Amino acid sequence: MHQGKSSVGPEAQEDHAYPFAGASNVKVRLGVVSTTGGPVTWMDLLCGGPNYDDEYLARVNWMHANVLTAQVVNRSQTKLKILKFDIKTGKKDVVMVEELKPWINLHDCFTPLDKGVSRYSAGFIWASEKTGFRHLYLHDANGTCLGPITRGDWMVEQIAGINEAAGLVYFTGTLDGPLESHLYCAKLCPDENSTLQAPVRLTHGKGKHVVVLAHHMRKFVDIYDSLDSPPRVSLCNLIDGSVIMSIYEPPSTIPGLERLQLEPPEIVHIQANDGTRLYGALYKPDATRFGPPPYKTLISVYGGPGVQLVYDSWINTVDMRAQYLRSKGILVWKLDNRGTARRGLKFEGYLKGNIGRVDAEDQLTGAEWLIKQGLAKPAHIGLYGWSYGGYLSAMVLARFPDVFRCAISGAPVTSWDGYDTFYTEKYMGFPSEGAESFEYGSVMHHVNKMKGKLLLVHGMIDENVHFRHTARLVNALVAAGKPYELLIFPDERHMPRRHRDRIYMEERIWEFIDRSL
Repeated sequence: MHQGKSSVGPEAQEDHAYPFAGASNVKVRLGVVSTTGGPVTWMDLLCGGPNYDDEYLARVNWMHANVLTAQVVNRSQTKLKILKFDIKTGKKDVVMVEELKPWINLHDCFTPLDKGVSRYSAGFIWASEKTGFRHLYLHDANGTCLGPITRGDWMVEQIAGINEAAGLVYFTGTLDGPLESHLYCAKLCPDENSTLQAPVRLTHGKGKHVVVLAHHMRKFVDIYDSLDSPPRVSLCNLIDGSVIMSIYEPPSTIPGLERLQLEPPEIVHIQANDGTRLYGALYKPDATRFGPPPYKTLISVYGGPGVQLVYDSWINTVDMRAQYLRSKGILVWKLDNRGTARRGLKFEGYLKGNIGRVDAEDQLTGAEWLIKQGLAKPAHIGLYGWSYGGYLSAMVLARFPDVFRCAISGAPVTSWDGYDTFYTEKYMGFPSEGAESFEYGSVMHHVNKMKGKLLLVHGMIDENVHFRHTARLVNALVAAGKPYELLIFPDERHMPRRHRDRIYMEERIWEFIDRSL
C-alpha cells in the first residue's frame, strides 16, 4: 500500500507475487513461436513444479543451427543442467550436469562454438567453479569436457570475445589480484601434451578495466579507472593492448573537484580469525586539520555475497559520503568480510548457513585491528549500510555492544524467513531444515544485548526488502525496552531515488552521526 497517498483504492495499491523462503515458487514453462506468429511449441520443461530438480529456469541460449538450450537449477542451487531442445517437437536432451557445494553461481560465460569455423565440433565454452575458482573449460557438442582453458587461484569474470579461427579466448578476470580487473587472452584449446600456458594480459595500468571487443577481433575499447585516475576511454590493439587512440581523457582539472579535496582511500589487508586475508580501505581525516589519530570511526559495510566494496577503482575515491565524513574528522573504514565477491567459491562459501556469524565476526576483527593500530578511538565506532549492509550494521551493533556505539541500518533484512526463496535458500537453506541458523541470523534474536544507538531507514513501498522487516525489528526493540530512531519514506522503494528525499536522508543521517558517535 502507498501509505503516503492522499487517495485510497487501486491507484494506492500494488500487488506483487513474492515467494518467501520455504514457500512455493512460480511455475515457468519455455515455449518457441515463429516471429511471424502461429502456434507455440512448448518445450518438455516445467520449472517450479513438484520436481525440485528443475526449479529455476536460469538461462536460455541459442546455439548454432537453431539449437535451443536452457540452464536449469535445482531448488537448493547445488545442481545445474544444460538442456538441449528440438524446437519442432519440444523434446529435450541433457547435455551436461554440474553439481557443486555449497552452491552454484550463475554466470553468462556459456558460449557456443561454430563447427563451420573450427575443429571443436559445435561444442561450447563453459565456466565452472569446481576447483574453487571460476575457470573456463572446453566442451564438445555432447557436453564432454575436453579440458581447462584457464586455471589457478584467481577467477574469470566474463568472456569478452572469442576468435575461433585463431583459437583464442578473451576474458576479464582477477589474475593480477582481486582488487583489479583486466583483459586477458588464452588459447582456446591448449595442446594436449603441453603445459597449460598462463593467459596474456592485454590491458595496461593497475585498476579496473571494462572492455568491448570489435567484431573483427583486431581492436577493443578499454574503459579504465583506478583509485588515482578518473575513467578514461581508449581504443586499443587486441594483439598487444597498445593504445591506438584516446577516445576520452578526463580534464586535468575537473571543476569543483579540487574544492572537494578528495583523497583516495588507502588499501590494506588484515587477517580473519582463521588466517584468511581480508582487504580493507581507509579514509583518513587530514591530520593537519584534525590532529593525529585515533579518530571517531564509521564502518561502511555491505558484507553480503555478490558484492565487493574494496577494490582499485575511482568509484571508491568519489564515495561522497565517505569523503564528507572524512572532511568532518571521522575515519571511514570498509572491509570485505568472508562471503563477499571476487575471491572464489571457498571464500564466498563461509556464509553457507552462517549469515550473521562470520560476516559480523570479521567486521568485529576489522574494528579491533583499527583500535590496535591506534587509528580508531575505542567506544566511538559506528556502522552504516544498506540492504544486506543494513542488516549487518544492525547485527554487529546488537552482537558486540561493548565495541560499537551506533549504527545506521538502511532497508535491512532483519529475519531471513521473510526474504525470498532464491537468495535465502541458496545461502541459508530452508527455514524448516535450518531453524537454528535462521534464528541466530535474525537481528531480533540479539536485541536484548543491544546498547548502542540505532537509526532505521526504510522506504514503505520497498518491494524487495519489505518494510515488514523493519516493523518486526521495531516490535522486538519495543518489547526489549530498547530505544531506536526511525526514518521512513512513504513513497520510496528499496533505496530513495527522489532528489529531495536523498538530500533529506543524508541530512538526517549526518545529524544522527554527529550526536551519536
